[in-house]
Amino acid sequence: MYRRTVLKLPLLLAAGTALAQAPRASAEPPRASAESSRWSTDRANRWYQAQGWPVGANFITSTAINQLEMFQPGTYDPRRIDTELGWARLHGLNTVRVFLHDQLWAQDARGFQTRLAQFVNISSRHRIKPLFVLFDSCWDPHPQVGRQHAPTPGVHNSGWVQSPGADRIDDKSYTRTLQDYVTGVMTQFRNDDRVLGWDVWNEPDNPAPQYASVERGDKLDRVADLLPQVFTWARAVDARQPLTSGVWDGEWADASSRTTIQNIQLANSDVISFHSYAGPSTFESRVGELTPHGRPILCTEYMARPQGSTVESILPIAKRHNVGAINWGLVAGKTQTYFPWDSWKHPYSAVPKVWFHDLLRPDGTAFQNDESQTIRTLSAATVG
Repeated sequence: MYRRTVLKLPLLLAAGTALAQAPRASAEPPRASAESSRWSTDRANRWYQAQGWPVGANFITSTAINQLEMFQPGTYDPRRIDTELGWARLHGLNTVRVFLHDQLWAQDARGFQTRLAQFVNISSRHRIKPLFVLFDSCWDPHPQVGRQHAPTPGVHNSGWVQSPGADRIDDKSYTRTLQDYVTGVMTQFRNDDRVLGWDVWNEPDNPAPQYASVERGDKLDRVADLLPQVFTWARAVDARQPLTSGVWDGEWADASSRTTIQNIQLANSDVISFHSYAGPSTFESRVGELTPHGRPILCTEYMARPQGSTVESILPIAKRHNVGAINWGLVAGKTQTYFPWDSWKHPYSAVPKVWFHDLLRPDGTAFQNDESQTIRTLSAATVG
C-alpha cells in the first residue's frame, strides 16, 4: 500500500538552498553565443540516450483548476504535490509535464521561484523529472491571477487559461516581463539535471474554439511574431536541457505543407514533440512523419480512451519506436478532464463510464489496473 508522504524539514531547506543559488533574472537580456545555438542532432540524441525512455503524464494537482491555482500563493499545495507525484511513481511514471504561467512571475517572481524550487525538490525525491511548459494557446484567453472560479459542472477543463493571453500577447510594455519570465525561470534550473526540458509553447496555433466569441481574430499572427522571440530568449540561457514545442494539427512531413508556426516549432526544437489523440495506426504514422528530422521524439499529449488512444494501444508503439510518451491527466480532479471535449457543447450530468483522460482516481488507485501494469512493465520502473 502506498502511504501518503509528507514534506520534511530537509526538503524545505533544500528548496531554499536551491533558490539561493539561482541567480535573479539579469537586468540585461542574455546574449546568444556559439554555444547557445540549436542543438546538433548528435547532441540531442546523446542527451536522449542518457535519459532513458520518458513515460509520464501531464500533471496538475487534483485540487487546482489551472496553472495559476496550482502555483499561486494560498492555493499552492506542496503536500498534495508530494502525494500525487508519489502515486505517479508508484504507477511507473518517470516524468511529468507541468504548465507554468507568466502572470505567476509578474505577480511575485521571487515567491514563484521559491515554489518552483520546492516543486523540483519534491519531484526529485520521487525520481520524476518535470518538463516545464512556459506558454500556452489553449482555452481561456483572459487569464487573471487571484481566486479562480469553480469548475463548471460536467465540462472538460472549464478553467484552464492561456499564457500570455489575448491582452498581453502584443503588449510592448509587457514584453520585457515575458522575457524576464522565460530567462529567470530557465536560468534558475539551467544546469539542473533534475529537470527534463523546456516546452516553450503548448499548441501555439490552437484557435481555442471554445472561446471563439472572446478570442482575438489576429491571434495566430501575433503568436507567429512572438514565438521566435521566445525561442531566442530561451536559447540565450544556454541550458543543459533541450527546447521543444509540439506540433499537433495538419501534415508535418513536407515543410511546404506546414504552417508558418509549425515550421518555427520544428526549426527551433532541439527535440521534436507532437500531440496525438488518435488511435494506434494514426499515432504510428505521425511518428513516421517526424522521424526524418533525425532527432529524439516525444509525444507530449495522448490518451483519449473513446477515440482509441489508450495506454494499452499507444504506449507499446511509442516504446518500440523509442518515442517518449506523456498522457493527458494524472489524478482526476478540478480540471474534470475525464469528461470529453464535447462536454463544452453538451455538459454531462454524470461521470462517463469510460473516462476521456486521467490515469488515477482521487484516492490514487488506477482507473484501470491494466493501464498501470502496462506502464510499469514498459517503463521497467523500480518504485517504492
